[in-house]
Amino acid sequence: MPHKPPEALIRHGRVRAYTIPTDAPEADGTIAWNQTTIVIVELDAGTHTGLGYTYADLATAKLAQHLLDTVVVGKHDALDNSAVWHACVQRIRNLGRPGIASMAISAIDNAGWDLKAKLLGLPLVKLLGQLRDAVEVYGSGGFTSYSLKQLAQQLGGWAEQGMHAVKMKIGADPDRDLHRVRVAREAIGPDVQLFVDANGAYSVKQALLFADAFANYNVRWFEEPVSSDDLLGLRFIREHAPPLMDIAAGEYGYDQYYFARMLDAQAVDVQQADATRCAGITGFIAAEALCAAHNTPISAHCAPTLHAHPCCALARVRNVEYFHDHQRIEQMFFDGFSVPRDGKLYPDLSRPGMGIELKMQDAKRYAA
Repeated sequence: MPHKPPEALIRHGRVRAYTIPTDAPEADGTIAWNQTTIVIVELDAGTHTGLGYTYADLATAKLAQHLLDTVVVGKHDALDNSAVWHACVQRIRNLGRPGIASMAISAIDNAGWDLKAKLLGLPLVKLLGQLRDAVEVYGSGGFTSYSLKQLAQQLGGWAEQGMHAVKMKIGADPDRDLHRVRVAREAIGPDVQLFVDANGAYSVKQALLFADAFANYNVRWFEEPVSSDDLLGLRFIREHAPPLMDIAAGEYGYDQYYFARMLDAQAVDVQQADATRCAGITGFIAAEALCAAHNTPISAHCAPTLHAHPCCALARVRNVEYFHDHQRIEQMFFDGFSVPRDGKLYPDLSRPGMGIELKMQDAKRYAA
């Protein structure tokens, strides 16, 4: 007898948005912020609910609900999540893929993957095809708004917890950057890798000057030394930076064409992608395939709990960004939040889907 698939028509879809103040003022090389909005999508099929999310704004939440109402709910089987993804992409044709539209699709797609795995009674990593038991993380924060004491305590704390790499923000005040890097290196010791992220704040020649200076403190990763839109500038820096320093960028990629352009330009040593921005886990898988074709590693940007499962199923993944803002929100909001052990995230194989559930009582006070 052929196997009968579970009842899987997507019957209902809900979108919720929550705005959470930061625990301290935060800034990078180009902007500052004091709150973060998470947009959560829930999809119902059979007796199961899938959960997905993105970090965006209320406009993203409104568009996500519109997509659910017009092309998802009552129209697709949850096991056919590729069909859901393509229907959403077609629907936003006249709105444009980058930005809000792709973030709305991301939340829906992520919920669809979670729902499909739950319907099949599988952890998401098993549905995707598990390749490794765990994925490396790097602690990420070190905001330019932090005092030197805050910087040292945060990065040094992650090193003490067993993380093998940490990242700090630079670029808001270039005159202070070298001293801040020296403080960070002293706080984490000689054996932990130090990453820096300028968020596009430097010029090309300025970035090269700092790259040589940072090499004295064994900085191994220079993220967005110039704007990620400046592919020629990124490539020039990559070709002239110290040989042990990787140039990384890509967090603002919203579709596969963005990643293809960056990789074709040979602009990065490490391609970044974010499943809360690049049209979900489906888009992240496509980005990883492009990286495989270009023999380039991929790194997951932020949202550590969401990335844990797909990153343990994809061969070219190097690490996941354990971003302070997002790990704090995910710990507050989700039962099943991923906690690193020895510098790695281990997907929970005892729970279906991504293994997370929304803590409604804790979240509701932040409802936007």
